[in-house]
Amino acid sequence: MSKARYIRWFSELGIDDVPLVGGKNASLGEMYRELTPRGVKIPNGFAVTAEAYRDMLTGAGQWDALKETLEGLDPDDVQDLARRGARARAIIYGTPLSHNLQQEIVAAYHRLREEYGEEMSVAVRSSATAEDLPGASFAGQQETYLNIRGEEQLIDACRRCFASLFTDRAIHYRIDNGFDHFKVALSIGVMKMVRSDLSSSGVMFSLDTETGFRDVVFITAAYGLGENVVQGAVEPDEFYVHKPTFEQGYRAVLRRHLGDKNIKMLYAAGGSREMTRNVPVPEPDRMRFCIDDEDVLTLADYAIKVEKHYSEKAGYDKPMDMEWAKDGIDGELYMVQARPETVESQRSGNTLRQYHLQEEGPILARGYAIGTRIASGRARHIIDVAHLHEFQPGEVLLADTTTPDWEPVMKTAAAIVTNRGGRTCHAAIVARELGIPAVVGCDNATETVPESEMVTVSCAGGDEGRVYRGELKFEIIETDLSDLPRPRTKIMINLGNPDLAFSTSFLPNDGVGLARLEFIINEYIKAHPMALRYPERVSDPAVRKRLETLTVGYADGSDYFVRKLSEGVGTIAAAFWPKPVVVRMSDFKSNEYATLLGGAEFEPEEANPMIGFRGAARYTHPAYADGFALECAAMKRVRDEMGLCNVKLMIPFCRRVEEGKKVLEAMAQHGLKRGENGLEIYVMCEIPNNVILIDEFARLFDGFSIGSNDLTQLTLGVDRDSEMVSFDFDERDPGVKQMIKLAVEGARRNGRHSGLCGQAPSDYPEMAEYLVELGIDSMSLNPDTVLITTRHVLEVERRLAGSD
Repeated sequence: MSKARYIRWFSELGIDDVPLVGGKNASLGEMYRELTPRGVKIPNGFAVTAEAYRDMLTGAGQWDALKETLEGLDPDDVQDLARRGARARAIIYGTPLSHNLQQEIVAAYHRLREEYGEEMSVAVRSSATAEDLPGASFAGQQETYLNIRGEEQLIDACRRCFASLFTDRAIHYRIDNGFDHFKVALSIGVMKMVRSDLSSSGVMFSLDTETGFRDVVFITAAYGLGENVVQGAVEPDEFYVHKPTFEQGYRAVLRRHLGDKNIKMLYAAGGSREMTRNVPVPEPDRMRFCIDDEDVLTLADYAIKVEKHYSEKAGYDKPMDMEWAKDGIDGELYMVQARPETVESQRSGNTLRQYHLQEEGPILARGYAIGTRIASGRARHIIDVAHLHEFQPGEVLLADTTTPDWEPVMKTAAAIVTNRGGRTCHAAIVARELGIPAVVGCDNATETVPESEMVTVSCAGGDEGRVYRGELKFEIIETDLSDLPRPRTKIMINLGNPDLAFSTSFLPNDGVGLARLEFIINEYIKAHPMALRYPERVSDPAVRKRLETLTVGYADGSDYFVRKLSEGVGTIAAAFWPKPVVVRMSDFKSNEYATLLGGAEFEPEEANPMIGFRGAARYTHPAYADGFALECAAMKRVRDEMGLCNVKLMIPFCRRVEEGKKVLEAMAQHGLKRGENGLEIYVMCEIPNNVILIDEFARLFDGFSIGSNDLTQLTLGVDRDSEMVSFDFDERDPGVKQMIKLAVEGARRNGRHSGLCGQAPSDYPEMAEYLVELGIDSMSLNPDTVLITTRHVLEVERRLAGSD
């Protein structure tokens, strides 16, 4: 045990020591003591206790002067706040540290140098005694000083840390959250400096920050010091890892996004935070991820262990907000901070709030969506802190980036829009805490969004947030899920957009009945699979160049396709894990495939693509067999490498039994053999021949998903793409309903699953009722109709039960 009065080593501290050393230091001590033995690397260090801060002010008789300085403060008067804050900091900084305190700090510093070597520098970090509580995040309110060397620099950094308890933002934050300035004290953490200036750093959460989805670790990373990520000066790389399959032993990154990372923060001479500098990142480094998959998985392991430890200690699930850094000298990854996540984890899980934009308008800016809300207001561009007084409550704040000094006006904004930053930047963190939408990393929003224009900021459409011109109509639907029972008929969801997977998973559901590959290929891959497989066959040099650009950072076009497709499908499968997710192999028509990059070289021109070269017919045909092989490789990666065995596969538009056999043989050759590793393969029941020969198809496939759109088209002979005969397209036609009835009965007769994934039950309540009466196993609905149809199905099932 340390004999020093004011010094506590991390090995002596635990999470219960917040009153002694503040939240940050208590957490570092807890992790160092409890998690280092479990393989989580924490830099060693020591804390200067909060008692030292109090004794310093008491010994110098400064409490009265400090209280007088802040008496009667109006925190919303930005200029008065600045004056008083400066005076309070001057009082504390001007108060000398006692001789004993200085001696103890220096002695501990030398002991730390003995452990890490003479070249060691330290990080000096503030740790307030009220910070990181479940209902409040004091992150960024006080100062941190990096790369400190020598006794003189260290003592000065400690004095500056004590003074930073009264930064303008910290004063304002305490008033907003009801904390007494003089009951909050400051401890200082001094720890071995992780040399991320020579490598990378970032922030990670043990949940998805936008939706509160708990089954993933979300990691951001950029080159250099972490300040740029936190303050939103760069767009970082992003990674997700699925916790349940990771804990089963699977080691795969679920999905990733390449950030721009155009600058990195390095140390200048000296060591205070003001003595850092940003330098451009060379383009080759920008075009690759700044950490590799092994690093991502190590960080995920750290995050899971940290969350588990704190959850076990608390007795309930405790998602965590963490900072990490990679040392460019020893190559090791370190956890440098962990605190409870204070926004999504505090929300009630029984009420579902959904925002829906009811009209469209011109899009003025796009970026990362923060949260899932929508708001409107007048745009106000604020250049810097000196212009904050121009901002009016209820306006939309537009800025290049924000810092903690902006928080007094941010809390009055309808929404926030920034040019720079990623999902873990300052603007994003504050917006989540305030419960307002933000769109960050827009690049040039301050140029494209006119000053004083009415705008609508929407984060309700997935990962991409949008700023629209005008005040657009939107609705908010709140649903109490606490007393909604599950019907006997499985209610599944139609979903193709991975960006919406996490948020959609909160709807009451029994899994995904139709996950379409087309959206992922069109929106994320953007190129024809055969063009990626055989770029040399593409005759247009400009198209070849675009294909090369798409696949930068991947082994080749095939690797790009397999990884992007597997990450898209994997995200949907992870969101609904362990519920079944039925993934339909690609069902583009030839004219749709031709619009993909490079597609024109590989597609025929057909008079009626709707009943032409589509679905199963393509998969073993020489014109597309190699493209299907890539699809199979992606699905095999999802199931075998990612461990997402809840994925079932489905074959669309399979005209003949012999065709089904050929496709299954091809899939087995590509490593997707029906029955192996629990693999089930369904077939779409959407052609009259599927119904007529359902007994034969049932010998090949594990289940049937009735596609009511194509079945209606082919039963009634109506081209569903033709507006001229659209009046004749009706899924409620007696002949179509009879086809559906025969399909459900045939599946039941053969002990096979029956479901319906067309539009009909979403559009027509009477069709949902008809399906329940038939005894269909499941129906897959569009997300916006799940709740209303579930209630309707429950009513029908009650009525049928009463009539038995």
